[in-house]
Amino acid sequence: MRGALSGLTTRGRCLLAAGLAAALCSLILNERDLLRVSVFVVALPLLVCGLTAATRVGLRAQRHITPARVPVGGRAEVALDVRSTGRLPTVGLLVSDGVPYALGGKPRFLIERLPRHSGTRLRYTVRPALRGIQQLGPLMATVTDPFGLAEFERELARTSRLVVVPRVFPLTSVPGGSGLGSGDDGSNRLSAGQGEDDAVVRPYRQGDDLRKVHWRSTAKRDEMMVRVEESPWRGGTTVLLDHRAPGHRGSGADSSLEWAVSFAASACVHLHRYGHQVRLVTETGGVLVSDAGDGSHSDTAVLDALAALQPSHQREIACPADPGGGQELIAVLGSATPEDLGRLIRHRTRGTRSLAVLLDTRAWGAGEGPAVDPTAAAALLTGAGWGVTLARPDVPMNRVWANVCRSGSRRDGTMIAGAGT
Repeated sequence: MRGALSGLTTRGRCLLAAGLAAALCSLILNERDLLRVSVFVVALPLLVCGLTAATRVGLRAQRHITPARVPVGGRAEVALDVRSTGRLPTVGLLVSDGVPYALGGKPRFLIERLPRHSGTRLRYTVRPALRGIQQLGPLMATVTDPFGLAEFERELARTSRLVVVPRVFPLTSVPGGSGLGSGDDGSNRLSAGQGEDDAVVRPYRQGDDLRKVHWRSTAKRDEMMVRVEESPWRGGTTVLLDHRAPGHRGSGADSSLEWAVSFAASACVHLHRYGHQVRLVTETGGVLVSDAGDGSHSDTAVLDALAALQPSHQREIACPADPGGGQELIAVLGSATPEDLGRLIRHRTRGTRSLAVLLDTRAWGAGEGPAVDPTAAAALLTGAGWGVTLARPDVPMNRVWANVCRSGSRRDGTMIAGAGT
C-alpha cells in the first residue's frame, strides 16, 4: 500500500488531504452527509492508485535496432514493441527512450489506450553525427490515470548498443607493389622468376566465369581451378593511425582526428577488397586489428575497432619498434615535431616502402593541438625516403589517396601535396 501511495501526484495528495479534513469536520459537526462525501473523496485517489499500480506491473517491451551498425551520417531505425500482459487496460501511457545527444532528441510517445493482452509498435529513427559505441535506453514508461491523481514510472527495457562506425569513402587504385612488403615495384617482383607460378589459382566456385578456368592447374590437380586477378599477398600492409589529441585540431565530426579515422577506415577496407592483409596500429605501435594468417580478413573488425577508438592524451609519437613489422607502412599523421618523426623513421629501413599522409591541421581550425606547419615534417620524411602526401579538409579523400598511390610509385622521394593536385 505504501508503494502504491508513493505514486500520488500533487493533485491526488491534495484531494486525499481534503477528504481527510472533510471527514474530521463531519465528525466534529456531526454531519453525516459530509462524512459520505469525505469517504468518496478519500477512496477515489486510493482506488486510482491501486488500479494504476496494477496496470504498471502488466507492461512488457522490447527494442529492435536496424541495423545495429551504422556509419556516421547514416540512419538507423528503432522499433519499440510495447505489450500489455495484465488484466486491466492501460490508459494514458507515456513512453520515452533514452537517446544520447549525438544521436538526436529524446523520443516520446503517448499511448492513449492499450487494451489488455495486446500491443503496439512504436518507431523512431536516429542519425548519428559522431562515431562511437552508443547506448540507447533505458526505455521508461509513465502510467497515469485520466484524473491525473496517480503517476508511476517503470523501466520497460534496458540499454541496447548501437555501433556508429566511421564513414568509409570509395577509393581507387593501390600503391604500386602494395602489399609486397618491399619498396620494389610489384610488377618487377612478379616477373622476376622467383620459383612461383605466374598464375594464381583457386578452386572453382559456382558462378565463376568459365573463361577464367586455368586448364593446366585443373589437369594437374584433377579439380577445376580458376585464375585469380589479384596478386597474392606477400607481406601485407600496416596502416598507422595517429590518434593523439594534442596532434589534432578541430572539434566534433569536423575535427582532423575524425578525418584521419575515416581515412584509415577507407584505406583498410579498400586494401581488403584488393586481397591484401592489413594491420591497423596506433602511433605507440599498439595493434588494433591484425588479419589472420590464413588470408581471411574482416572489414567489420576494423570498423568496430575504429568506432571504439578514443583520443589519446599522449603528446609524443613513441614507437618502441618498427610499427610496420617489416611490412610496408601507410602512416596517417597529425601535427608532429621532428623529434617525433625521428623516432618513427629510425625504426624503418630505407628499402621498405614507407608512405605518410601528413594532415595540415591548421586547416581544421582551433583546437587543443598546436598550429604546426607540416612543411618541415614533410621534408624530413622525404629525405628519409618516405613518400609524403599532404591532406586538407577541402581536398576529397579519394584525391588524397590517389596522391598516396603516386607517391608510393616514385623513386626520387618527391613530395606530392594533396592540396596541390
